[in-house]
Amino acid sequence: MQPLSGREKAYLFVRDQVLSSPAATGTFLNEQELATRIGVSRTPVREALLMLQSEGLVEMVPKRGAHVPAMSGRQIAELMDLRGVLERHAATRALRAGDAPIAAMQNALTQQELLMNSGDADAPKQFIDWDGTFHQSLIDSAGSDLLSRTYAGLRARQLRVGLSALFTAANRQHRVCAEHQAIIDALGAGDEGLVHEKIDAHLEVTLQTLLRA
Repeated sequence: MQPLSGREKAYLFVRDQVLSSPAATGTFLNEQELATRIGVSRTPVREALLMLQSEGLVEMVPKRGAHVPAMSGRQIAELMDLRGVLERHAATRALRAGDAPIAAMQNALTQQELLMNSGDADAPKQFIDWDGTFHQSLIDSAGSDLLSRTYAGLRARQLRVGLSALFTAANRQHRVCAEHQAIIDALGAGDEGLVHEKIDAHLEVTLQTLLRA
């Protein structure tokens, strides 16, 4: 595997470590500070920010730098709608191929359950990371590189809204785990319609939680 370029390092760091945090919303990113943290010059950081601007994750404001905009209710709804389309399609493909990733999804869920009562300050981020693994496992089971890359490209947005949901709704972690188990059970039963129903229910609860925040 070829080593990552400075631009790639900066892009991945900002996308997955900075923009994934709800605390980043409304802030301006300091290019020099980011360059120091990543261990690169300012040029690749600037290039990475321009890439992130093209994806709608930051806004470049003249004389002020990269601003992290809040996600609107419409953007959140569109994100959940897109996730639903991709996840339902992946589930259908996996079931018809007889290759539903039940073991991988159950493992991710087990890790989430272990984190629910943790007092670790990093536990919410880890919980959402495992949430991403849970859903990405389903997506990857479809056997489509393009589908997998498209879904993975939503990572920063999903982490940000996922963390927001955890902090704005009581017992949301417990409910997420119950909703994930329902999806796994439906996959285990081989019931395509029920899997779609449980995926939609899970995403709808998340959407309504975020819209009430």
